[in-house]
Amino acid sequence: MIFVETKLRGAYLIKPERHQDERGYFQRTFCQREFVEHGLNPKVVQCSISYNQNKGTFRGMHFQAPPYQEEKLVSCVNGAILDYIVDLRPYSPTFKEYVKVELSQENGFALYVPKSFAHGFLTLRDNSVVMYQVSEYHHSDAAYGFRWDDPAFDISLPFEVTTQAERDRNYPDLYVLPV
Repeated sequence: MIFVETKLRGAYLIKPERHQDERGYFQRTFCQREFVEHGLNPKVVQCSISYNQNKGTFRGMHFQAPPYQEEKLVSCVNGAILDYIVDLRPYSPTFKEYVKVELSQENGFALYVPKSFAHGFLTLRDNSVVMYQVSEYHHSDAAYGFRWDDPAFDISLPFEVTTQAERDRNYPDLYVLPV
């Protein structure tokens, strides 16, 4: 695997080294030893799948408050998404900045999302499936979020959102929790 740090310290785009032949391809998506070598938390306590029927679905921006912050490893195993992460660390020089990356079944990329980051994505195709490997159990009482179009950010999308949960649509403007 090839680890490429984004402009947001601690957030990595992870590119696979695919081995392809007449059957298709094989690629490693996780290696505890390589994560540790790059200073990343290899702990995984939950894995989840998000199926998204429609192109233009937006999920996010989500995060868990202290003491339940989580690292995530996000990949798209079917279809394609634009994955967005926002740095919510008030002490960080990139506080409130975001990165977006395309994750797809074709490129096989994954995004490592550090603690104290918000995460969301826009589906680029119908029937997109997103896989999450998460370092902390879900705690609904610590689950927070903000709208992708919150004026505190300048997040741009390539086209209009067609499907979004009411909860995600109605989040208040960002309230930064201590991290």
